[in-house]
Amino acid sequence: MSATSTTARSLASVAAAVALLTVAPSSPLAAQAKQQGSSAGGASPAVLASVRAALDKYKDPVVAIRDGYLSTVGCIDFPGGTTEHGEKGMQMNYKPGAMGVHFINMGLVGPKLDSTKPQVLLYEPVGDKLVLAGAEWFMPAQLSKTAPTMLGHQLMGPMEGHAPIMPAELHHWDLHVWLYKTNPNGMFEPTNPAVKCPKGNPYTFADEPPKMVKP
Repeated sequence: MSATSTTARSLASVAAAVALLTVAPSSPLAAQAKQQGSSAGGASPAVLASVRAALDKYKDPVVAIRDGYLSTVGCIDFPGGTTEHGEKGMQMNYKPGAMGVHFINMGLVGPKLDSTKPQVLLYEPVGDKLVLAGAEWFMPAQLSKTAPTMLGHQLMGPMEGHAPIMPAELHHWDLHVWLYKTNPNGMFEPTNPAVKCPKGNPYTFADEPPKMVKP
């Protein structure tokens, strides 16, 4: 079987699994008071160290695949951040930066979060390698009407799914934590300008931030 067909089958499997969690779309909000992942006290260095210790094995992406994380292939970039174009005030508030390549484990998606078992791993393409940059805790909005909390921070959202790697109808909360790649925007900011997606690559997707939706 060719690498292309294997990738296509993996993407189809991820899309099918994600679609099972999809609910009817809500109308986007013109304004939303709490769309940022606000701090609820923060995580101590010891807690962050324990999370890193649990995730260090995923520096090898093959180990991540064996543990149920599947690559969504695309490298996600928001080079302009939140802009004044289009529906201002309805986008998530992202600073310019990238998220990298998402590896999602649908077996970990549910109503409870575990600090040592993020639903998503974030990798940066560097040459011919994928380098672990961070992790993302993810929960479909249908499972919680209020923002869940992880590592002393509320998850951001709710928002539409990040097209094209997931259906826009997959409304969700998420929290990106840059455990392995220093983020000039802050460890808990969703985008990281230090993460680079390959320019001109057909699997680099530069887009505007997703829209906010009703909880």
